[in-house]
Amino acid sequence: MHPFAFTKAPNTRAALEAGRRGGRYIAGGTTLVDLMRETVERPAALVDIGALPLREVTVTERGGLRIGALVTMAEAASHLKVRTLYPLVSQALELSASAQLRNMATIGGNIMQRTRCSYFRDVTAACNKRAPGSGCAALEGVNRTHAILGASDACVATHPSDAAVAFAALEARVHLLGPDGARQVPFVDFLLRPGSTPNREQALRAGELITAVEIPAHPRPLKSGYLKVRDRQSYEFALTSAAVALHVRGGVIREAKVAAGGVGTVPWKLPAVEAALLGERPSDRLWAEAAAHAADGARPLQHNRFKVELLKRTVERQLRIVGGSR
Repeated sequence: MHPFAFTKAPNTRAALEAGRRGGRYIAGGTTLVDLMRETVERPAALVDIGALPLREVTVTERGGLRIGALVTMAEAASHLKVRTLYPLVSQALELSASAQLRNMATIGGNIMQRTRCSYFRDVTAACNKRAPGSGCAALEGVNRTHAILGASDACVATHPSDAAVAFAALEARVHLLGPDGARQVPFVDFLLRPGSTPNREQALRAGELITAVEIPAHPRPLKSGYLKVRDRQSYEFALTSAAVALHVRGGVIREAKVAAGGVGTVPWKLPAVEAALLGERPSDRLWAEAAAHAADGARPLQHNRFKVELLKRTVERQLRIVGGSR
């Protein structure tokens, strides 16, 4: 670990000032500290934001849900409003990491976590995300767990967050506060595809701080759930996952929100699947036909071609779980 300065911000104003000067924000530190130990991350200064008042879960005036950036994963997962209004979010959080990590890691930190690509974490390997212009060892290396959607010639690493898949499906917004004031960014625009600049991962401006993630109100009743497929049952990242939310009224699907994880360089919204569901009556045939679009545009690599079929089956299974079998 390289030497760094450490500041504990007593309030939001102090945190923003330290961030403006180039300090890196840290809360639970469950990802950043690990990367610093491995010398993947080498920040000159850390700003502890643990004392900021960003720890509330509130229902918005329109019936959505706002989760403060410093709410821990465990707190969000167990919160009554999260569990009852959006079980999809609770399930995604509970299937993430270990209980110890969920007790430390925050919602803001979770969506900011960096990839679990082994080449990114190996400072001797070529990685454009870690060292721009050095190349991508995963392209010709062991790429079984890498992305089949949203990749580029510069990077094929997946985004590891389960909660981020739920937020993408539910079309959440990220609340930000920075030197120029407050703003909101749609979740699907907050996490950036690699393109030619994989080292730039979030749509953050210099010194900006995540204050909350807000899920908009959705029509009721809304049935939702999260399915995660992995190599082992506990403490493992997704090979693929499916986040599904359906609003069915009068026997017809009026609203459908679907996203996938473990297969994209960012949590992957599936608009073609959603479009195939709208206006239709739930049935096993519909689930299969809609899920057939889940891998549209996929570009598999040498070792992860199995993800194409696995993604389709995972989405179909979760549609059936949430929507029912008929």
